[in-house]
Amino acid sequence: HKRRPSGSGASSRTWPQKPVCLRRIMNMSGPALSTLRVRRDFLAAAKADKQVRRGLVLQARHRMADEAASTPIRFGLTASKKTGNAVRRNRIRRRLRALAQELLPQYGQSGYDYVMIGRVHTVGRSWSALRKDLSSALKAIHKETSEKE
Repeated sequence: HKRRPSGSGASSRTWPQKPVCLRRIMNMSGPALSTLRVRRDFLAAAKADKQVRRGLVLQARHRMADEAASTPIRFGLTASKKTGNAVRRNRIRRRLRALAQELLPQYGQSGYDYVMIGRVHTVGRSWSALRKDLSSALKAIHKETSEKE
């Protein structure tokens, strides 16, 4: 069985919580990012615009004005079982997370929810190719939405 930490008040100790946004802590420029965690948000993004690239699929949805959001840009990551076992899916999500944190502040727009879906080619694709995939998908999504308005 597990040992309790020594010292008085071990049960009342509060552990530091995982930060929602690394960008705020590190004082980096660009809009803050947060992750989508609720299934309803993923389903709403699935009904919105979509761009397919060799390394990933990007779904983007403009949030309505009445929807509350803690940060201007939110993103979610998925990788289906078609892409491989758990180790491979986790690697896909790690690569997509790093990609989102690098490019979404530059090419993303405030008030949007983005869902990136990993594909079989995500793991074997070079980093520069993945960057091109995401940046071109983001540009195409925002071009489509500007034409609709």
